[in-house]
Amino acid sequence: MANEVTVPLLPCASIDDIVTFYGVLGFSTTYKQRKPNPCVGLQREDLHLQFFEIAGFDPEQSYGSCLVLTSDIAELHRAFAAGMRAAYGKVLVSGMPRMTRPRARKNADGLGGFSVIDPGGNWIRVFQNAATMPTPAPAPTGRLAKALANAIVLADSKGDVGQAVRILDSALARPQADDDPVTQVEVLVYRAELAMALHDRETATEMLTRIEHVALSADQTGRAAPAFEIAADLAAALR
Repeated sequence: MANEVTVPLLPCASIDDIVTFYGVLGFSTTYKQRKPNPCVGLQREDLHLQFFEIAGFDPEQSYGSCLVLTSDIAELHRAFAAGMRAAYGKVLVSGMPRMTRPRARKNADGLGGFSVIDPGGNWIRVFQNAATMPTPAPAPTGRLAKALANAIVLADSKGDVGQAVRILDSALARPQADDDPVTQVEVLVYRAELAMALHDRETATEMLTRIEHVALSADQTGRAAPAFEIAADLAAALR
């Protein structure tokens, strides 16, 4: 047999909260019932998700997760981010729900990925489909790039933000003359993002301020453009 379809069934405390949040991301409701058990089906193009409600469920303790493979993670992330900006005035980067940024994952052979953490505490892990991107990103080189790659695995894949912070703080505390300025900007931006996830607005503000003092050539400024875009979103979230 071929052409089977698998649809994840994920827990939540409130299917109404789930419907509201995923509506922001462009999902429509395909099915919803209250009895005999509350559940809902959602769809966005070929992406299907289903949720069931559990009385007294604590999203902070959820182990719910699924993988989504797509041919264009950047476009899907842009669409989700646009929905968040329209509904909330900003991209949600802290608390629950929230969304991480597309970044290459060394634990996924260099393929890019980002995560949506929904109101049920479920991690929807979006990855570039390897079949549509046969050449993964090269392995990181340089101490800052390696520190950033390790931190991304810990925070974005495993949810261990605290350990990711320790790795980045150690790298930033020992600047070296041959550090790549673009990577330095990327590290500072990611450290600010992690600070936001920890509700540490003071550190997030400090990191974004430090970015302004990194000397960049015109070419380096162009290479750092995606990081500056993230920094702008973080600054908006701090207002």
